[in-house]
Amino acid sequence: MQPRDRRLCCSLVVVTLLLCLSGARQSAPSSAARGSDLSTGKPGEAHRRVKRGWVWNQFFVLEEYTGTDPLYVGKLHSDVDRGDGSVKYILSGEGAGSIFIIDESTGDIHATKRLDREEQAYYALRAQAVDRITNKPVEPLSEFIVKIQDINDNEPRFLDGPYVTSIPEMSPVGIIRTALPNMDREAKDRYLLVIQAKDMVGQMGGLSGTTSITITLSDVNDNPPHFSRRFYQYNVPESLPVASTVAKIRALDDDIGPNAEMEYRIIDGDGLSVLKIETDMETQEGIVTLQKELDFEKKSSYTLKIEVTNKNTDLRLQALGPFTDTTTVKLVVEDVDEAPEFNSPLYKMSVSEAASVDTAIGTVSAHDPDTANSPVRYSIDRNTDLERYFNIDATTGVITIAKSLDRETNEEHNITVLAMESQNPAQIGRGFVLISVVDVNDNSPEFPTDYETFVCENSNHGK
Repeated sequence: MQPRDRRLCCSLVVVTLLLCLSGARQSAPSSAARGSDLSTGKPGEAHRRVKRGWVWNQFFVLEEYTGTDPLYVGKLHSDVDRGDGSVKYILSGEGAGSIFIIDESTGDIHATKRLDREEQAYYALRAQAVDRITNKPVEPLSEFIVKIQDINDNEPRFLDGPYVTSIPEMSPVGIIRTALPNMDREAKDRYLLVIQAKDMVGQMGGLSGTTSITITLSDVNDNPPHFSRRFYQYNVPESLPVASTVAKIRALDDDIGPNAEMEYRIIDGDGLSVLKIETDMETQEGIVTLQKELDFEKKSSYTLKIEVTNKNTDLRLQALGPFTDTTTVKLVVEDVDEAPEFNSPLYKMSVSEAASVDTAIGTVSAHDPDTANSPVRYSIDRNTDLERYFNIDATTGVITIAKSLDRETNEEHNITVLAMESQNPAQIGRGFVLISVVDVNDNSPEFPTDYETFVCENSNHGK
């Protein structure tokens, strides 16, 4: 046995014996029998006589004894025992023989195993003194309790750790107090805390346990949207069809989720009837689209003032606003080489069927809408004039008769006139001409068939 364990063992014996003496004085006899004493075994100590029977109290043993020798628990003694070895002590009950052993001659009880109060707080044992030769009881069987005294051998434990929780940024002081005011998720969104719990009210010699708490700052709408630039410019070809996207702009918002949702609208500019803006809810972009066709020759640019606002605002944080921003968008319309355009979508002309060849019927006119204003040359789409009744002057656009007309054969002619840029023949415009043939009295009456009839020779006049 180590000196330290020997000193501890001796201290435990003294404490145990004192407790036993105290308990013996306070307890009453448990059964009627021959007289007996509970003795400390100390030399020269007087025995207190009582009625026949064992007088027991509780024994106390500290848990978690780590010495190499058995731990002394206490001593059983009967006043019948004169120390000549004629009395034998027997121990039974919980743990007897396995945990607790007794010296059958002296009555000394020892614990042979380390005890844990958290597993079992006490043991109920029975003791008996018998004559060693006859094996007959000299004291009746009596019960006593060995109580396991607690020591501080279990540190505090957090049952559900580690913990994960979330609190809104900018939160007021709570149970876990923040060391910094106005904690900002956009600066740091997660904190790891280590929490320690100490027993014995934190006094020296106490045990401690730790756990971790991960605190995530959830987002609040404390950041207004803002454009990264005050001016955007986009070039758009004038040939772009209606409903096409001409520009995409996106404001920035440091918040996330619903707090970063935005709405765009045009609040000023000269393109309100030509352009519109909508919000793409997936990308949070402002999508500018065409409502009408563009024409470089009529208007070469448009300027819009666009506003962005947060869709969801927190009234408690309005002082951090305003939660809106504006920017300017300029759309420059690019000139595209366009086909010649006719002055009228449909020309209506009429001509007598008696008109002679080369008679002028009418004139069509087209022009190049581009700023270059290239000269235009005309021709007839022969797929619409297979019989070649008409000609057109390539320079002037005058339509003349190329072949005699007959209203009775065809009273209307629908022809297509082509106008091509002289500088770029691939650019072709189309005009439509309806020519009506006017009737003249050029056909004598004719019976549709030969008629034959019969008359009686005696018929009267008028019949």
